[in-house]
Amino acid sequence: MRWPWGARKREEPEARAAGAADEEDPGDWDQWLARSPEGAELVGWWRDERRLTARFGPDHYRERLAALLSRAAPRDVAAMGLGCSRRVDRPCRAPGICGRDPEPADGLRLRSGPAPGACSRFIDCWTPHEIRVHFTSDDRHRAVLLLRGGPDAARLWVDGAPVGEGEWLDDGGHWEQDRFYVIRVGGPADHPAQGLGDIGDWLYRIVSLLVYDAERALAHLLVPGPDERWTDPVLRIHEGTAHVYATPAAEQAGAVDRCFPVDGPEEQHQV
Repeated sequence: MRWPWGARKREEPEARAAGAADEEDPGDWDQWLARSPEGAELVGWWRDERRLTARFGPDHYRERLAALLSRAAPRDVAAMGLGCSRRVDRPCRAPGICGRDPEPADGLRLRSGPAPGACSRFIDCWTPHEIRVHFTSDDRHRAVLLLRGGPDAARLWVDGAPVGEGEWLDDGGHWEQDRFYVIRVGGPADHPAQGLGDIGDWLYRIVSLLVYDAERALAHLLVPGPDERWTDPVLRIHEGTAHVYATPAAEQAGAVDRCFPVDGPEEQHQV
């Protein structure tokens, strides 16, 4: 660690050894990128943004960036230099560890580095794109969220398919059971309880839920009725049925607002 005046803090040998991975060159991803044509293309597109935007325009640049991110492995995204679930404020400093092949996991387990295979979540806090990339624990599915321009301009892709077009999107979602990507979207403007949200919220007080079933490539838009106060809704899956709760407190109390099946024929999926 460096002190503000430039002097280096004296460290014990054990501390230096423990922090050795963090001292690696954050740009030293060449060994992995040599094995990943998709990663090399993504990193090249990302680093050449100014020239490519001037040549093709910002909309094309953004669409191509989303397409490349939708094909990327977690290690490719780490090589871009985005923050991750471990440190949102800096690039990965352990390419020697995170660039290795991922280790088999028992059950659902999102990686948080430094770990072989890189982290499962990536966060861009420093560029106007405000990228979020969320992989499932087995890396089979990924959600790519570009927040540039605010909730009305934000765009979401899951496994490369555009999702929630025309909706106001929240600034992040999550994977439920490695199958369903769940994100809050703007609620109905005429809801009787609609109004301003808390400080820091992207959306107004009453929100809807967008649930994308990655196994079926099927989106569910869940809109609260006049008597449903969805201020912080929670979705849980149990025995093939989705349960929606208005808030975490409602979930703890077992007060379900909405249920619908997620298995069986698609025409039975009433939300």
